[in-house]
Amino acid sequence: MTELEHRTPDLAWNAWGTADAATPVSGQVRGLLEAFLGVEHRDTPSVDRSEVRLGETRLPAEARAALAGIVGDDAIRTDDETRLLHSGGKSTPDLLRRRAGDAGAAPDAVVLPADHDQVCAVLGRCAEHRMAVVPFGGGTSVVGGVEPERGGFTSLISLDLRRLDRLVAVDADSRTATLQAGLRGPEAEALLAEHGFTLGHFPQSFEHASIGGFAATRSSGQASAGYGRFDAAVLRMRVATPSGELDLGRAPASAAGPDLRQLFLGSEGAFGIITEVTARVHPLPAEVESEGWSFPDFDAGSAALRRLAQEEALPTVARLSDETETWINLSAAHDVGEGGGPGGCLLITRYEGARVAVSARARALLAEAGGEPLGAEPAESWAHGRYHGPYLRDALLDVNALAETLETATTWSRLAETRAAVQDAVTEALAEQGTPPLVLCHLSHVYPAGASLYFTVVCARAEDPVRQWRRAKEAAGTAISRVGATITHHHAVGLDHRPWLVDEIGELGAQVLRAVKSAVDPVGVLNPGKLIP
Repeated sequence: MTELEHRTPDLAWNAWGTADAATPVSGQVRGLLEAFLGVEHRDTPSVDRSEVRLGETRLPAEARAALAGIVGDDAIRTDDETRLLHSGGKSTPDLLRRRAGDAGAAPDAVVLPADHDQVCAVLGRCAEHRMAVVPFGGGTSVVGGVEPERGGFTSLISLDLRRLDRLVAVDADSRTATLQAGLRGPEAEALLAEHGFTLGHFPQSFEHASIGGFAATRSSGQASAGYGRFDAAVLRMRVATPSGELDLGRAPASAAGPDLRQLFLGSEGAFGIITEVTARVHPLPAEVESEGWSFPDFDAGSAALRRLAQEEALPTVARLSDETETWINLSAAHDVGEGGGPGGCLLITRYEGARVAVSARARALLAEAGGEPLGAEPAESWAHGRYHGPYLRDALLDVNALAETLETATTWSRLAETRAAVQDAVTEALAEQGTPPLVLCHLSHVYPAGASLYFTVVCARAEDPVRQWRRAKEAAGTAISRVGATITHHHAVGLDHRPWLVDEIGELGAQVLRAVKSAVDPVGVLNPGKLIP
């Protein structure tokens, strides 16, 4: 393995994850698609790699020489294969375009810096030569966060951070670890495990996403009820910008003015490139308990989780599926239609480490709220397949179906209204196009004041599936904004959510973001088109 190779394989150019993990749609699922959504039984595979169209690289020789003087010539890649792998993220529209053979927006070059100083120097040269820079960690964005938007610049590079892959330090007394931004989830966990620690951060993108990406998007993992969001765990960070570098965070808490870390947590590479993060870590759990629960309906299950959150009895993982999602998951695993239709909602609970101490109290509260215990099997089954959802999305694209997800968060008092508004908006938008959908929902993250609603949408594929989904997503975004929920809880803003950001933060808030952008990136080369309204 050379220094420029990476321990974690690249994702496929036309799908989520790696090809060896892909799973075709089962006969049961295909039967559901035909029976309930009218999906015509035909295959809609990706084009062959040889048919993909990439634009010619437009990296000037002078600019390449300047970058090579920083990172070395072998750390600048202009071959079609590398450019294709950096030609966007992993949303359904991203994949549909590439599956149709369109990668014309691919970056002109992929640059692989080795350390923080090289990142700083590269950004300086890119500003000098007026080249756009799109930071690239795992490439798992589903909201256009790594789309190679040029923003009026002739040339664009993808800045791949994979060489920044070290565990720099572990402070066992303080229970913190300093990690470089290019470390991907499994690598970080393996290195920390050698010291007896875990980050406790396991989003669905865990197998491929990076530490820098977790911070830059304010990621929330599936165990957030116990370990918290990633941004809340960050004590310190190093950031490279075209205007200089920042080293932010000296203590677990501070009153030294506004917390500037918060400008870069969630900044999506538009303000600077996060190169190093110091975060809280947790001892590896000595005990793990898992259990599934059935509730008569979504409202009853939601009320039970609200009580757990407000009485400080949450498990490490708490995930409540609505009636339709519960039934679909059951039907997909067994004969089509088994169970006679929707009935009940499945709650997954998992207690790790210190959270095991609250498990008896939590179980008592869940039973008091009308829950029926189902034993460990449903929760263990969920844990076994917790990262497989995106592969099913890709498999559905192969059989003439469209599948995508979206999410939001709101307060408990607005939860039912928000859920209904989004489901109605998406259903109406797709039905108007002749493709009435199934809209599934689950609570994915829970807080004392509210929760995150995560929607999965499946329908027959229209003639122009990119336009089809864009219309549905626009309807959902408008509904979310209208009811006063957040446009994104953990997917970030990117390109897709930017149209609604001013509604959420106000015009003055947008001016603040623009002022920060002007200070740290006056030329505007960093991740054009993302985040900033």
